[in-house]
Amino acid sequence: MNPLDFDPIVAARQQWEDRWGLAPGPAMAAVTAVMRVQQILMARLNGLLAPSDLTFPRYEALMLLHLSRAGSLPLGKLGERLQVHPTSVTSIVDALERSGHVQRVPHETDRRMTLAAITAAGREVADRATAVLNEARFGTGPLDDGALDEISELLRAVRLDAGDFSEALPARRPAASGSGA
Repeated sequence: MNPLDFDPIVAARQQWEDRWGLAPGPAMAAVTAVMRVQQILMARLNGLLAPSDLTFPRYEALMLLHLSRAGSLPLGKLGERLQVHPTSVTSIVDALERSGHVQRVPHETDRRMTLAAITAAGREVADRATAVLNEARFGTGPLDDGALDEISELLRAVRLDAGDFSEALPARRPAASGSGA
Protein backbone atom coordinates (compact mmCIF):
# COMPACT_ATOMS: atom_id res chain seq x y z
CA MET A 1 0.00 0.00 0.00
CA ASN A 2 1.36 3.39 -0.99
CA PRO A 3 1.26 6.16 1.60
CA LEU A 4 -1.23 8.97 1.03
CA ASP A 5 0.06 12.47 0.37
CA PHE A 6 -2.10 13.79 3.25
CA ASP A 7 -3.14 12.61 6.71
CA PRO A 8 -6.70 11.29 6.29
CA ILE A 9 -7.48 11.71 9.99
CA VAL A 10 -6.49 15.38 9.92
CA ALA A 11 -8.59 15.84 6.77
CA ALA A 12 -11.55 14.04 8.34
CA ARG A 13 -11.24 16.15 11.48
CA GLN A 14 -11.33 19.32 9.39
CA GLN A 15 -14.44 18.13 7.55
CA TRP A 16 -16.04 17.12 10.85
CA GLU A 17 -15.35 20.51 12.41
CA ASP A 18 -16.56 22.35 9.29
CA ARG A 19 -19.86 20.46 9.47
CA TRP A 20 -20.47 20.07 13.23
CA GLY A 21 -18.21 22.65 14.86
CA LEU A 22 -15.00 22.39 16.86
CA ALA A 23 -16.35 20.41 19.83
CA PRO A 24 -16.61 16.91 18.29
CA GLY A 25 -13.43 17.24 16.19
CA PRO A 26 -10.85 16.15 18.78
CA ALA A 27 -12.97 13.17 19.88
CA MET A 28 -13.53 11.97 16.31
CA ALA A 29 -9.83 12.37 15.45
CA ALA A 30 -8.64 10.61 18.62
CA VAL A 31 -11.00 7.65 18.18
CA THR A 32 -10.14 7.32 14.52
CA ALA A 33 -6.42 7.44 15.30
CA VAL A 34 -6.73 4.83 18.06
CA MET A 35 -8.70 2.53 15.76
CA ARG A 36 -6.19 2.91 12.91
CA VAL A 37 -3.24 2.27 15.22
CA GLN A 38 -5.06 -0.82 16.55
CA GLN A 39 -5.27 -2.10 12.96
CA ILE A 40 -1.57 -1.38 12.37
CA LEU A 41 -0.46 -3.04 15.60
CA MET A 42 -2.67 -6.10 15.09
CA ALA A 43 -1.24 -6.58 11.59
CA ARG A 44 2.32 -6.24 12.91
CA LEU A 45 1.72 -8.60 15.84
CA ASN A 46 -0.07 -11.20 13.75
CA GLY A 47 2.78 -11.05 11.23
CA LEU A 48 5.34 -11.62 13.98
CA LEU A 49 3.30 -14.50 15.44
CA ALA A 50 2.34 -16.24 12.17
CA PRO A 51 5.47 -18.46 12.11
CA SER A 52 4.34 -19.82 15.51
CA ASP A 53 0.82 -20.54 14.15
CA LEU A 54 -0.58 -17.88 16.47
CA THR A 55 -2.61 -14.70 16.20
CA PHE A 56 -2.36 -12.06 18.90
CA PRO A 57 -5.65 -13.10 20.57
CA ARG A 58 -4.44 -16.72 20.65
CA TYR A 59 -1.11 -15.58 22.04
CA GLU A 60 -2.85 -13.64 24.83
CA ALA A 61 -4.90 -16.70 25.79
CA LEU A 62 -1.85 -18.95 25.64
CA MET A 63 0.09 -16.58 27.88
CA LEU A 64 -2.71 -16.44 30.45
CA LEU A 65 -2.51 -20.22 30.67
CA HIS A 66 1.30 -20.25 30.59
CA LEU A 67 1.52 -17.80 33.48
CA SER A 68 -1.24 -19.33 35.60
CA ARG A 69 -0.16 -21.39 38.59
CA ALA A 70 -1.70 -24.63 37.36
CA GLY A 71 -1.29 -24.01 33.63
CA SER A 72 -5.04 -24.12 33.21
CA LEU A 73 -8.09 -21.91 33.62
CA PRO A 74 -11.82 -22.43 33.33
CA LEU A 75 -13.06 -21.22 29.95
CA GLY A 76 -15.28 -18.63 31.64
CA LYS A 77 -12.38 -17.20 33.63
CA LEU A 78 -10.23 -17.16 30.49
CA GLY A 79 -12.93 -15.08 28.79
CA GLU A 80 -13.16 -12.69 31.75
CA ARG A 81 -9.42 -12.14 31.79
CA LEU A 82 -9.28 -11.68 28.01
CA GLN A 83 -12.38 -9.46 28.27
CA VAL A 84 -14.05 -11.19 25.32
CA HIS A 85 -17.39 -12.84 24.61
CA PRO A 86 -17.69 -16.57 25.41
CA THR A 87 -18.02 -17.32 21.68
CA SER A 88 -14.60 -15.75 21.11
CA VAL A 89 -13.08 -17.85 23.90
CA THR A 90 -14.45 -21.00 22.28
CA SER A 91 -12.99 -20.01 18.91
CA ILE A 92 -9.60 -19.14 20.42
CA VAL A 93 -9.39 -22.35 22.45
CA ASP A 94 -10.53 -24.42 19.43
CA ALA A 95 -7.69 -22.97 17.35
CA LEU A 96 -5.11 -23.49 20.11
CA GLU A 97 -6.35 -27.04 20.58
CA ARG A 98 -6.04 -27.79 16.83
CA SER A 99 -2.45 -26.51 16.99
CA GLY A 100 -1.65 -28.77 19.93
CA HIS A 101 -0.94 -25.83 22.25
CA VAL A 102 -3.94 -26.35 24.55
CA GLN A 103 -6.22 -29.18 25.55
CA ARG A 104 -9.63 -29.11 27.15
CA VAL A 105 -9.79 -31.05 30.40
CA PRO A 106 -12.59 -31.59 32.90
CA HIS A 107 -12.39 -29.66 36.16
CA GLU A 108 -11.26 -31.98 38.95
CA THR A 109 -14.11 -31.10 41.34
CA ASP A 110 -16.82 -29.40 39.25
CA ARG A 111 -18.12 -31.61 36.44
CA ARG A 112 -19.96 -28.65 34.89
CA MET A 113 -16.70 -26.80 34.24
CA THR A 114 -14.16 -27.32 31.48
CA LEU A 115 -10.59 -26.08 31.75
CA ALA A 116 -8.24 -25.00 29.00
CA ALA A 117 -4.82 -26.44 29.87
CA ILE A 118 -1.57 -25.51 28.18
CA THR A 119 0.47 -28.37 26.74
CA ALA A 120 4.24 -28.76 26.73
CA ALA A 121 4.21 -27.72 23.06
CA GLY A 122 2.11 -24.70 24.05
CA ARG A 123 4.67 -23.68 26.66
CA GLU A 124 7.47 -23.93 24.09
CA VAL A 125 5.64 -21.87 21.48
CA ALA A 126 4.63 -19.29 24.12
CA ASP A 127 8.28 -18.84 25.10
CA ARG A 128 9.42 -18.54 21.46
CA ALA A 129 6.61 -16.14 20.55
CA THR A 130 7.30 -13.98 23.61
CA ALA A 131 10.96 -13.68 22.64
CA VAL A 132 9.94 -12.55 19.14
CA LEU A 133 7.44 -9.99 20.48
CA ASN A 134 9.87 -8.67 23.08
CA GLU A 135 12.58 -8.29 20.43
CA ALA A 136 10.15 -6.33 18.23
CA ARG A 137 8.89 -4.32 21.24
CA PHE A 138 5.42 -5.61 20.41
CA GLY A 139 5.48 -3.74 17.10
CA THR A 140 5.36 -0.34 18.79
CA GLY A 141 8.19 1.33 16.90
CA PRO A 142 8.85 4.24 16.58
CA LEU A 143 7.48 5.02 20.06
CA ASP A 144 9.87 5.11 23.01
CA ASP A 145 9.09 3.83 26.51
CA GLY A 146 8.06 7.26 27.78
CA ALA A 147 5.51 7.68 24.98
CA LEU A 148 4.21 4.15 25.56
CA ASP A 149 3.78 4.81 29.29
CA GLU A 150 1.96 8.06 28.50
CA ILE A 151 -0.41 6.30 26.07
CA SER A 152 -1.15 3.59 28.61
CA GLU A 153 -1.91 6.13 31.30
CA LEU A 154 -4.08 8.27 29.02
CA LEU A 155 -6.16 5.28 27.90
CA ARG A 156 -6.48 3.95 31.47
CA ALA A 157 -9.26 6.46 32.17
CA VAL A 158 -11.36 5.10 29.29
CA ARG A 159 -10.83 1.52 30.52
CA LEU A 160 -11.74 2.52 34.09
CA ASP A 161 -14.89 4.28 32.86
CA ALA A 162 -15.85 1.14 30.89
CA GLY A 163 -15.63 -0.95 34.05
CA ASP A 164 -12.55 -2.97 33.08
CA PHE A 165 -11.32 -2.70 36.68
CA SER A 166 -12.08 -0.87 39.90
CA GLU A 167 -10.06 2.16 40.92
CA ALA A 168 -10.83 1.28 44.55
CA LEU A 169 -8.87 -1.96 44.28
CA PRO A 170 -5.22 -1.77 45.27
CA ALA A 171 -2.81 -1.84 42.37
CA ARG A 172 -1.53 -5.39 42.14
CA ARG A 173 -0.90 -8.08 39.65
CA PRO A 174 -3.78 -10.56 39.70
CA ALA A 175 -2.87 -14.11 40.62
CA ALA A 176 -3.74 -16.55 37.86
CA SER A 177 -5.37 -19.73 39.04
CA GLY A 178 -6.36 -23.04 37.55
CA SER A 179 -9.21 -23.53 40.01
CA GLY A 180 -12.82 -22.56 39.41
CA ALA A 181 -14.55 -19.33 40.40
